[in-house]
Amino acid sequence: MVDTLFSALSALMTFQHLLYMLIGVSVGLVIGVIPGLGGIAGLSLLMPFLYGMDEVTALAMLIGLVAVIPTSDTFSSVLMGIPGSSASQATVLDGFPLARQGQAARALSAAFISSMFGGIFGAIILTGFVVIARPLILSFGSAELFMLALFGLSMVAVLAGRSLAKGLAACCLGLIIGSMGGAPATGEFRLIFGMDYLYDGIPLVVVGLGLFAIPEIADLLRKNSAIAQSNALGSGWFQGFRDWWTNIWLSVRCAGIGCIIGAIPGLGGSVVDWIAYGHAVQTVKTDPQFGKGDIRGVIAPESANNAMQGGALLPTMLFGIPGSGAMAVFLGGMVLLGIEPGPSMVGADLDVTYSVIWSLALANVMGAGICLLLAIPISRLTQIPFQRLAPFMITLICFAAFQATRSLADLVAMIGLGVLGVLLKRFGWPRPALLIGYVLAPQAETYFYQALQFYDWGFVTRPGVIIIGIMTLASVYFGLRNRVDETGNVVIAADDAPDAANPKLRQPQVLFALLVAALLAVALVDSLKHSFLGQIFPLSVSIIGLAMCLVLTPQLWRGATGHHAHYDGELTGEHVGQAGIGTLWGGLAWIGGLVAGTAGFGFYAAMLVFFPLFLQVRAKAGWLATLIMTTSAAFFIAVLAWALSLNFPAGYLQDYVDLPWPFR
Repeated sequence: MVDTLFSALSALMTFQHLLYMLIGVSVGLVIGVIPGLGGIAGLSLLMPFLYGMDEVTALAMLIGLVAVIPTSDTFSSVLMGIPGSSASQATVLDGFPLARQGQAARALSAAFISSMFGGIFGAIILTGFVVIARPLILSFGSAELFMLALFGLSMVAVLAGRSLAKGLAACCLGLIIGSMGGAPATGEFRLIFGMDYLYDGIPLVVVGLGLFAIPEIADLLRKNSAIAQSNALGSGWFQGFRDWWTNIWLSVRCAGIGCIIGAIPGLGGSVVDWIAYGHAVQTVKTDPQFGKGDIRGVIAPESANNAMQGGALLPTMLFGIPGSGAMAVFLGGMVLLGIEPGPSMVGADLDVTYSVIWSLALANVMGAGICLLLAIPISRLTQIPFQRLAPFMITLICFAAFQATRSLADLVAMIGLGVLGVLLKRFGWPRPALLIGYVLAPQAETYFYQALQFYDWGFVTRPGVIIIGIMTLASVYFGLRNRVDETGNVVIAADDAPDAANPKLRQPQVLFALLVAALLAVALVDSLKHSFLGQIFPLSVSIIGLAMCLVLTPQLWRGATGHHAHYDGELTGEHVGQAGIGTLWGGLAWIGGLVAGTAGFGFYAAMLVFFPLFLQVRAKAGWLATLIMTTSAAFFIAVLAWALSLNFPAGYLQDYVDLPWPFR
């Protein structure tokens, strides 16, 4: 055993190993900063370079990239309110409000230090746990995995906001969106409406960008100001380090949660940040400000998402079962290098396993160190008028969304979900609750069917199911006591709500509640067309969601003055009375214009028209600034597509005219 550890350490500390790890970290930093790309694109980029490389060194390069993406994706989550990847969605809730308060450097530094700690913590736990992990992981069956999915859904209680009925209805809508496509039990296609694009469901990248990125971009555009509301960047990364040290035990607990969730095959990392965030809300007692800029809302998810990468390596290496898309590509890299995942990874190849684990820790230190050096300079982006940044952000999210399935329908779906996201935000419906429902829908349905098939209803008496069930009930109880509201309130007092007697306030909210009910009713009708196993999940969810809408509509229409369900950001927020091209729908129109141009002429040609038009008409930029920014954007997007072998969306023009790259 000692010889194995020494051999792994010797391989780790060679110059070649460290150099290739640094290459992986550098690529991961670039990929992570760009919203929506994530680890799959980065790992796919490195795959061609693995041929002929030493196996330990090649794995170090892959691990360097995997480890640092949950660190660098924090930049867009904090600075722009756009989730950099699925692992940084919860960071937006408090990280972006901190940036708008002029504390971007503080939020970023706290996030990076938490990420570094989480990564190191995960590697330490793996070092001692890897030999005994096999029987523990195998003890989780479909029944326990189903209960863990329910535990994730219990976070809706934390994120329900002003109205529990709104939170549950939003979660049901997310579950319906997540159940689009093939039914796990029967293979029947549900809610596809005759569209080929919907056969595999709507991708997570498209849903995340639509619900979070588009509403924030549209909201910031109407203000004609910088993201930050003050000129100060805060106390910098020293303050962030002090924040993390003050909350060290929260970071430890959330890193532990990340390890556990990551180690469970099939649950994936899309929900780990929400569970950690919910844990923070449930346990923090001192002056909670979650949802409007609480640094603990950054520390918790960032500690968990990096630790999750360490946990995810366990099933990947020991069983060949990847817990996420990125780990699936990593598994392919292992096979390409001639490394067979399985029991040998804790036997003859144990030195390789320990090299990978310690490479994970070292890569986290490298990545966090580089990000800390860049935190204050990059946080100065929040001081630039957003109308100058907006065309870059709009172009990037459209480019990233298209890479989900390489279909123009990705952009159309993103716009549609963006409109839904804007309305959810306006009327105080919790978008995170919808996203949690979407992420967990496939796991919840699949594992429920498997549990019934393997154990019948007796699965509810299994010890693991009972333990997780008790944890879920406790989560709901504490979540209802400490609800986070996107509109900025954790504890909602009835007399704090706007005047419900105002018909101008009631009518739009009622209409939106009826729209949500109509969407759920469509899902209910569609579910009746399928067999029992194919219909039971969407049918049940639709009925629950419709029941919540039925509860909510009378509250909105006849509710007493100050009822907690009432909220309309347009009539009570800071945008009252705004009109013209700076309105919320004006911002959406610009994004829709780029998508429409892409459908007609292709993405690259549409971008070359969109950039100068936006900068001249909307940003009122000079011609020289317009030329420089347009040229820079065109060059950056072309280099990015070439380096990552990514495609540009084509339009109808490309069907009739043979154009050269990048217009092709």
